[in-house]
Amino acid sequence: MSTEDGLRELAKIGFDTVELECHPKCDAEPENLPPARRAEIRRIAADLGLRLSGVQGVPVPSANDQQHAAALERLKVLAQLAHDLDPDHPLLIEAGLAGRDPWEKARPLFLQRVADWAKVAESSDVTIVIKPHRDTSMDRPEQAIELFKELGTPRRLRMSFDYSHFALRDIPMAEAIRVSLPWTGFVAIKDVAMENGRGVFKLPGETKQIDYAALIRQFHEGGYRGDYNCEVSAMIFNKPGFDYLAAARFSYDNIAPAFIAAGVSRVKHA
Repeated sequence: MSTEDGLRELAKIGFDTVELECHPKCDAEPENLPPARRAEIRRIAADLGLRLSGVQGVPVPSANDQQHAAALERLKVLAQLAHDLDPDHPLLIEAGLAGRDPWEKARPLFLQRVADWAKVAESSDVTIVIKPHRDTSMDRPEQAIELFKELGTPRRLRMSFDYSHFALRDIPMAEAIRVSLPWTGFVAIKDVAMENGRGVFKLPGETKQIDYAALIRQFHEGGYRGDYNCEVSAMIFNKPGFDYLAAARFSYDNIAPAFIAAGVSRVKHA
């Protein structure tokens, strides 16, 4: 499905805002979006009352200098796309750091590489939101905050908060939100379940184990006014026969009522 048709389908379901997947082989890969198409996507989103909130597609940090240089060029391309799709409010750029080494071993490389990301973000007038991710080197909110502080708290770096990466661990939701709130620029939503000793991601609301009304209420009371993104994991969409529209409807039907239960009004964009 094209990005343009995807926006139309998501608007029909009822979503207010959309993050675009821009990795290679995706329809929204920047090379697939010449200026005329970027303008058309911007027009369609505006006509549908959808706000384009973010893009993904930054290569993870590499110890290889050539790969790192290429990643910085890629980041600049995404920054231009972020401006082209909303010149008044450039889209966020969401990124992960990956890695399998323990945090203390991975940290020096992340400090070097993310420092360069921050310079590109500043010069390009975009904000990068970095997600602590289960089963990777940076897997706790405190580690992201430590990274930001060691880099001098760059104003163009924020955290992407996704409780599925902290659930079923020793990280209570209320505490994770309390710690993360001052640093959070984006909230992702999906579920997680333990299967054969491994965390397996599920559709938003599928396990009924995460109290999303409480999550939304605590973020709102703490002053957060950013977006909430229903995320479908690659663990799900790579399965044969995956139905993306059914997944989108299922996610919406589970999460939209949480805003009502939380007493938080969603903002519809004109």
